[in-house]
Amino acid sequence: MTNTTTISIIGSGGMATAIGNRAAKHGHTVEISSRNAATAQALVDQIGTRAVVGTFGATPLGDIVIVAVPYTNVVSAVADYGESLAGKILVDISNPFNADATGLVTTPGGSAAQEIAAAAPEGTHVVKALNTIFGHVLAHDKPLDAFLAGDSVEAKARVAAFLETLDLRPLDTGGLRMASVLESAGLLLMGLARNGAGFDLALGVEFH
Repeated sequence: MTNTTTISIIGSGGMATAIGNRAAKHGHTVEISSRNAATAQALVDQIGTRAVVGTFGATPLGDIVIVAVPYTNVVSAVADYGESLAGKILVDISNPFNADATGLVTTPGGSAAQEIAAAAPEGTHVVKALNTIFGHVLAHDKPLDAFLAGDSVEAKARVAAFLETLDLRPLDTGGLRMASVLESAGLLLMGLARNGAGFDLALGVEFH
């Protein structure tokens, strides 16, 4: 994947900011789309010349579309785009936490990523990724491990190549059914952060 790739991000909050800035810093063009056009424009202004504003609901410019909205809004956002997302790779970064982030609100064995896949048009590939990295940690632009899951080998390879350009190490955990495990890992990260480890940590794998 070359550094001239356009990456589309749906959302304009903390994770969209962290991913957008990191992607632009590493040479990508970043398209920001949001229901709130003003916050999308503000984020584009912050990122700078490598960022453009997209129209919410219109066909994204990038083949890789990162859905960076809270879990409560992910399915409705994908539904709003409808056929505009056909053939795209959707990257779900959400964590379906309950109100105090002590549990998951998805059904056992189910996941936000699978809910997105069910709502997405035919020909769309969903990859779970980046949900186990805090936005402020991602923003430091240091090497990190990035776990991903998805049913399409090709889509995962495309997302992995993009993550590598951001100085992240992609680690494939398997099919989309593993998304529920990654979402539980997000809960694990929160538990560690709140119980002595602090919020400047990231999960990783060490090879011996």
